[in-house]
Amino acid sequence: MEEGTSKSHSHREGTGRDYEACQWDTRSDCEVRQILDRVADKWSLLVIALLDERSLRFTELRRKVDGISQRMLTVTLRQLERDGLVERTVHAVVPPRVDYALTPLGMTLHDTIQALVTWTEENQGRIAAARAAYDTRRMREGESLPSP
Repeated sequence: MEEGTSKSHSHREGTGRDYEACQWDTRSDCEVRQILDRVADKWSLLVIALLDERSLRFTELRRKVDGISQRMLTVTLRQLERDGLVERTVHAVVPPRVDYALTPLGMTLHDTIQALVTWTEENQGRIAAARAAYDTRRMREGESLPSP
């Protein structure tokens, strides 16, 4: 093994986890990868986090998700609805009102996302230190730094 490389973390013996790297396959026909791509994109994460608090109307979501366009919010909500994570309720009133809420499946995903956010908050200092050390090494070696 080359210096600076590490063994794959896709399968760890003794952890009780039974998965293989092929589950993370980047081919377009890999369902696990498709689902991860969907639920881990920045807009989906924000929408799921907001809907954990309560159901929201489209306009409320748009106001709360900073930087999202109307089209991107529509696409994100449709994809989350298709995946069974968000439900859309149309109220027969004038003007029509549409509410979005997490489904029970979406609520379980929120719990997982919250664990990731907690991990990130707990480790942000270590990650910042690792980035600074990496950048210092790269600059000493005369290499360009990666874009943020």
